[in-house]
Amino acid sequence: MKSPRSFFKPLAIGAPEPFRELPVRLERMIHFVPPHLEKLRAKVPDLVRQVDVVLGNLEDAIPADQKVAARRGFIKMAQEVDYGATGLWTRVNCLNSPWILDDLTEIVAEAGNKLDVIMLPKVEGPWDIHYLDQLLAQLEARHGIAKPILIHAILETAEGVKNVEAIALASPRMHGMSLGPADLAASRGMKTTRVGGGHPDYAVLADPRGDAPRTAFQQDLWHYTVAKMVDACQSAGIKAFYGPFGDFSDPAACEAQFRNAFLMGCLGAWSLHPTQIDIAKRVFSPDPAEVQFAARILDAMPDGTGAVMIDGKMQDDATWKQAKVIVDLARLVASKDPALAAAYGL
Repeated sequence: MKSPRSFFKPLAIGAPEPFRELPVRLERMIHFVPPHLEKLRAKVPDLVRQVDVVLGNLEDAIPADQKVAARRGFIKMAQEVDYGATGLWTRVNCLNSPWILDDLTEIVAEAGNKLDVIMLPKVEGPWDIHYLDQLLAQLEARHGIAKPILIHAILETAEGVKNVEAIALASPRMHGMSLGPADLAASRGMKTTRVGGGHPDYAVLADPRGDAPRTAFQQDLWHYTVAKMVDACQSAGIKAFYGPFGDFSDPAACEAQFRNAFLMGCLGAWSLHPTQIDIAKRVFSPDPAEVQFAARILDAMPDGTGAVMIDGKMQDDATWKQAKVIVDLARLVASKDPALAAAYGL
């Protein structure tokens, strides 16, 4: 185990100093773009004004014979577009693929100063992060990259879930984690072909009451894993995200899944289709009424101590902390969204 002093040293001579604290960024939706398709790349300048993060996807959903085109397309869209306050990420191919080394060496060389985060698929343990951490430092030093490129791990194998706490603490480059439900379901041997969301067969029955029909209550397949991921991320000071929701024809179910993740502590989710952008924006922005009530708690307890009654409900230091989480998020949202800023009164 590294000493705390060594933990924050660059891993290559000339590499930028690691962040001590993560940059404060609004990341309600990570919007996936397939960069091998010129028609969709052309929409990126408009997307920059609509989303918090634009991600060029190089991994799943990119055919094997289009991997190189996707990489070149991502570099092109990184170089040609001004992203401003919008994050620029890429999801590279997994570490055991034949494309990963070229993904990293070419992208850092040609677009490293524009890139904020590399999303790494199928992370199984801290060893995966250590490898990427060292390689990125070497590439940053070689190409004169000014700020460290962060790592976002996808939790999508049983081994990764088992090692989630160690992954979260593996490097100061760790930005956060996303749940990858489809690959995780396959890794666990789960009997579902759905990409996120519930399943009608995963349910509990109400107790019998004579001959009356028994109601079945559908349960959340992902509750345990999301909670475990959130705990690991929050304890390490990094960010937790829900991943993809694959049924574009069911926006209500998508919103319900995103809202569950938001309530449990996730800061955002992936948007794979334009219709999911507004869902993520709506869900991962706090409700104006909640913000206004939270602000009343902070106003009534300026130093966060003691206890007060507001609308017949007791508020103390624990609820003050809850209120601060909501108000801090609202201020971040308000900095990018004038309409919500007005609704929040900030």
